[in-house]
Amino acid sequence: MSFQNHNERREAAEAAKKAMLEKFKNKGPAEIDPQAAAALMKAAQEKEAKRVEAEKRRRERVELEKLERKLAAEAAAEAERKRISQELIAAAQRRRAEAEAAEMRRFEEEARRDLAAAALRKRR
Repeated sequence: MSFQNHNERREAAEAAKKAMLEKFKNKGPAEIDPQAAAALMKAAQEKEAKRVEAEKRRRERVELEKLERKLAAEAAAEAERKRISQELIAAAQRRRAEAEAAEMRRFEEEARRDLAAAALRKRR
């Protein structure tokens, strides 16, 4: 007897399931007011236009930021080149000054030797 109860319950559940599916399946599309549909369509088009405009502004901003980064990198590279150039010029000036100082020391030593030799000759 319990087997029959089980079958009856299963059949009742299947029938309820079919009825529920039919309820949703047989439902036709709801009547849509043409004015409401037009308003929805217009709102959707406006939203899409705003999205497109926002995307365009975003792309322009990204391009501008890329350009700014590129210019900043170029400016930094130019500043680095200028700094290196100034260091090279300063090093060349130091070398020239050192060479001139060495030449002056050599001339002074030569002059001292010449004076010493002249003083020695004068004593004789």
